[in-house]
Amino acid sequence: MRNRLFPTLTLLGALLLTGCFSRSAKVYSPDKNICVVVDDSTMTVKYKRQVVQVVKVDIGKKDRCDWTEKEPHFTEYSMVSGKRKQCSGAWNLLRYKATSGRQLIMRLYNDGIAFLIADGDENIRYVIPDGQKRWLQNLKTDYEGFYPESSSAKDGKYAYPALIEYGNGIFGLITESGIGHGNSCSYLTCLGQEYAVTFTDSVDRNDNPGFYFSSNINESRVTIPGMEPATDPEYVHPWRIIMVGTLADIVESTLVTNVAEPCRIGDVSWIKPGVSSWIYWAYNHSSKDFKKVKEYIDLAHDMGWPYSLIDWEWDEMANGGKIEDALAYARERGVKINLWYNSGTSWIGPGAPGPQDRLRTREAREREMTRLEEMGATGIKVDFFLPDNREMVDYYLDILEDAARHHLLVDFHGCTIPRGWSRTWPNLMSMESVYGAEWYNNNRRMTNAAAAHNATLPFTRNVIGPMDYTPCTFTDSQNPHITTDCHELALPILFESGLQHMADRPEAYLGLPEPVKELLSSLPSAWDDTRLLAGYPGQSAVIARRHGDTWYIAGINGTEGEIILEPDFSRIGQDVTLSMLITDKGDKPGMGFDIRKNERAGKLTLPARGGFVAIVTK
Repeated sequence: MRNRLFPTLTLLGALLLTGCFSRSAKVYSPDKNICVVVDDSTMTVKYKRQVVQVVKVDIGKKDRCDWTEKEPHFTEYSMVSGKRKQCSGAWNLLRYKATSGRQLIMRLYNDGIAFLIADGDENIRYVIPDGQKRWLQNLKTDYEGFYPESSSAKDGKYAYPALIEYGNGIFGLITESGIGHGNSCSYLTCLGQEYAVTFTDSVDRNDNPGFYFSSNINESRVTIPGMEPATDPEYVHPWRIIMVGTLADIVESTLVTNVAEPCRIGDVSWIKPGVSSWIYWAYNHSSKDFKKVKEYIDLAHDMGWPYSLIDWEWDEMANGGKIEDALAYARERGVKINLWYNSGTSWIGPGAPGPQDRLRTREAREREMTRLEEMGATGIKVDFFLPDNREMVDYYLDILEDAARHHLLVDFHGCTIPRGWSRTWPNLMSMESVYGAEWYNNNRRMTNAAAAHNATLPFTRNVIGPMDYTPCTFTDSQNPHITTDCHELALPILFESGLQHMADRPEAYLGLPEPVKELLSSLPSAWDDTRLLAGYPGQSAVIARRHGDTWYIAGINGTEGEIILEPDFSRIGQDVTLSMLITDKGDKPGMGFDIRKNERAGKLTLPARGGFVAIVTK
């Protein structure tokens, strides 16, 4: 009897240890700092034993064992552009199956969690109690808004990402990734102290009379040979993401691309990130002017930038030449040309700026992209998208896939936020979805808001992917700026974008002091590593980005008063010497630069709305 009972008791003990008879499942990150406890209605996230985030998931009771793999998984991949070239991440896996038919799949990384609900409807609510600071943007179709700081919930619709300060120096950032064909993007609906995941499943054109869209873009697709669409549930269902840790953990995280579908382009050697001149900020309608376009091609040539972007209305080009002439002139000057396109929608109806009708169907894209290849254009900027429901997600991905077949770079504007697509389609160089320098054209709001806004973006919008802010403007557009010269100089380093569009006039760059001009002429737009050295949302930000053996360090003051920054230079090496340090000569725009060499790294005093740039070479 005893011999027969012993194996039974042993099996029972093993089942208890695996959680088959418990009401909850538990999983740890590989470094044990993050723990998630899951039951039939709640996920509780802890960081170093501190409860930081409660998520109501309504999965249902388990009908079988939760499955936690003991050995961590590990992924490693390369990015053409982004925070770092070589990305990696270890994670522990949890699968939780319930009688409801729902299945929770969770990856727990050292810098956060990614989870999805398969085989059932999602019902996810993030609990953010009053008293916790949070930075959220009101939901807009183009995601072009601010991230105001708040300590209490206000009912409404909010866009990703959402940054939360849990206390004790610990933060969280909520977003999503892995949005594929047939998926809808989501946003957060706040009711009380719960933020519910809500889907933009459909767009009622009658409810959006300002939008014009005249074509059905759901269509058959041509797939790149050898790169078939994903069928694994982990690449079919969207991932919900909560980054957890210090601000440095948040800023440096690649969790959004870690869970995205792997690269579907075999040969990526033709994809070249780079800096570009851009005509629109200073001269809104001058892409119609051949002679003005030539000035910006000359600017790119003289500054050593590989690209020039010709913006809207280039199909109406006159004053001495057409678009074919501009492309021919650019070839002579050794400059690559990217061209603007209307996605086929507009806020003003038919007759909106063009070219408008050339990408809406697969047949139209094939004609136009073949023509672009033949003319020697290297990329497209596609603007004016509808709210990002399933139809729009398909459209974004169809453009990326078709552009890849024709070796064209892509920059999306008036668009959704990054959701990991730059890993799957590395020809996606950037996305706007930001209240950027372009807004100096539209109203005076940016003038007083820019400094604090710029010091918030590194901790919010730019965390999740490339951001086409169009930075580094020393003169004024239609409305003035009050950020200093070094504040502006810092932005193309502080903000990550595979295509970095320099927005100012040719004379503004060509008239810079030689060391500053040389810095901008050799500035990378793809990085081998990224480190946060100091900062707090809305107050300041100091980021170091490495390209080869050189660290580029940029910092800004987002406040209206002088501050003293103490960047943690030990994060890039010991006894750091700044090969070059550029600071402000004064606290007003146009007062110029103080340039020093071989300075010992240490504290830095920045004037109101000021900045600095430093270079460290080995």
